[in-house]
Amino acid sequence: MAQDLRAINRTVVLTELLRARPSSRSQIAEGTGISPTTVSRVVEDLKSEGIVVDLPGTISHGRGRPVTQIDIAADLGYAIGVDLGASNTRCTMMDLRGAVIRTNEQATPSSLDPAELAAWTLGVGSNLAGAEWKHTRHIGIGVPGAVGKNGQITNAPNLHQIEHPQFIRTLQHEQARHIHIDNDANYALIAELLLGAAYDASSAAMITIGTGLGVGLATDGKILRGRRGIVGEYGYLPVGPLGTRLENLLTGPHLLQYAHDSGIMISSPAEIFTPTADRKLQALRTQFDQALTIVLTAVIVSNEPSLVILGGGIARSLGPHLSDYEQAIEDNLQFHTPLVLASLGDFSGAHGAALTALQHSYIDIGVDPSLASMLPGTRPATGEENRQTRTSK
Repeated sequence: MAQDLRAINRTVVLTELLRARPSSRSQIAEGTGISPTTVSRVVEDLKSEGIVVDLPGTISHGRGRPVTQIDIAADLGYAIGVDLGASNTRCTMMDLRGAVIRTNEQATPSSLDPAELAAWTLGVGSNLAGAEWKHTRHIGIGVPGAVGKNGQITNAPNLHQIEHPQFIRTLQHEQARHIHIDNDANYALIAELLLGAAYDASSAAMITIGTGLGVGLATDGKILRGRRGIVGEYGYLPVGPLGTRLENLLTGPHLLQYAHDSGIMISSPAEIFTPTADRKLQALRTQFDQALTIVLTAVIVSNEPSLVILGGGIARSLGPHLSDYEQAIEDNLQFHTPLVLASLGDFSGAHGAALTALQHSYIDIGVDPSLASMLPGTRPATGEENRQTRTSK
């Protein structure tokens, strides 16, 4: 019984530290209700295990004794997140405090077979980690498809190889590390909830528009997932002439194809959103706006999010027009829902995958599994203060 109580105290103290890190022993005692003496004993045990460290310097509170703050040991382990896209793949490496150490972006070799693509994906992570690869136990991989509870990937038309069982089998051969696979929009939303635009939101939705259309939904900080992983796959709604899928009216390759079929010479979907007197281009823009309004309406009526985040390559062109979409939704639903661009940009998915890997690393060292999805509780640094590398191959 005493051993069980000691283990419980260890879990509670460690979880509280990660929820509000860095912290002092007295702050942890106050936050958990555990006696200061017990907290100090647990902290000393965690220090001896190399999990917790004292931070340099002290904080003085009035006339009382200076307080030493503690934190998780940043170099105890590392987490890797890979956002495998049909066109580009992005990778993030985080330390145990959730700080972004390095990032990488390169073109996806979409001609590889399933096994080769899986091996290449793992290579992206190991190359970014370098010498720290041996200290990396969890890897998150975001994919442009639906991921069921059984791990099967479906509905990935832009990167069909990942649906083949050999893709998953090859990843699972990475015996020394645990692989966590989810839809890329879900990972992007996790990052925006913990680090970005939805940091203070009780519920949120993420819509990514680029080569494909992805939607992630969260209520009370929890990602909504179905048995087959197709929750939020609004792109499959047949809304256009002859049952045209909604995704075909919004995504980059299809927009370019529609433009070409209409005799409109553009080299990038971004040109659709620039002022023009070309009536054909205006018509294409009107079609896009109507399709996006349908997606936004479907997302809001299904989840009532506090805000909707837009990410992906095409979303970058929508910034000046967000208020117009907000007004269209408000006219339709009679209430206002804020629309914002992803604050983490193109790396939302990779950051979210790394955060998921990080949360599993926390569970390994004794954090309460039921609370791990809300960690780290303090927004880590992700900007220019971090060392970043970009490569293009």
